[in-house]
Amino acid sequence: MKIISTNIAKPTTFIWNGKEETTGIYKKPVDTSIFLGNETVKDDEVSDRKHHGGEYKACYLFSTDQYPYWKNLYPNLDWSFGMLGENLTVEGLNEKELHIGDVYKVGNALVQITQPREPCYKFAMKFDSNDVLKQFIDHGYPGTYVRVLKEGTVKNGDTFELVEKATDSISIFQFFELLYAKEKNQELLHLVVENEALPLKKRIKLAAYIKNS
Repeated sequence: MKIISTNIAKPTTFIWNGKEETTGIYKKPVDTSIFLGNETVKDDEVSDRKHHGGEYKACYLFSTDQYPYWKNLYPNLDWSFGMLGENLTVEGLNEKELHIGDVYKVGNALVQITQPREPCYKFAMKFDSNDVLKQFIDHGYPGTYVRVLKEGTVKNGDTFELVEKATDSISIFQFFELLYAKEKNQELLHLVVENEALPLKKRIKLAAYIKNS
């Protein structure tokens, strides 16, 4: 996997249901390296601290491989990397091969794969479509958040080196399906509720779906 674009957002305001809100989803490519901090990317806008940023969502990665799919659906949008709200646009990122807990060295930072992006109304607002949320879920390639185990800088051209492969884990692709499945796979549930690469709050929520045998 290789970084193709580093992307940063300035705060953008919009009106939603008659109320002014601020978002950091409008990310644009920058020509400089960016610093991955323990809870955020330095100088990047994180407006909603409840749902974005923090230890388990310090930085968001999205694959260049998925851009053609979205450009085909929304050809009239003003396309550039960062369009899906990602800090790092990564060539060769495959959610079926990334497992929760995998640890990678990139630049001089150390990151851990944590969880997929779950789309919200701000994503729909940016794409000017009520359909995009379902399309995003159905497509199944949501990108991934990472936890920053060692802070550091990354830049375009940096590659991801696998340092530690997670055991007894599931892929980001599997986890994304699990989150939205009406009937949740019990085997996968047992694996994720024990996975400390996920926040405790999310593990507790998913544990409620485990059926007593």
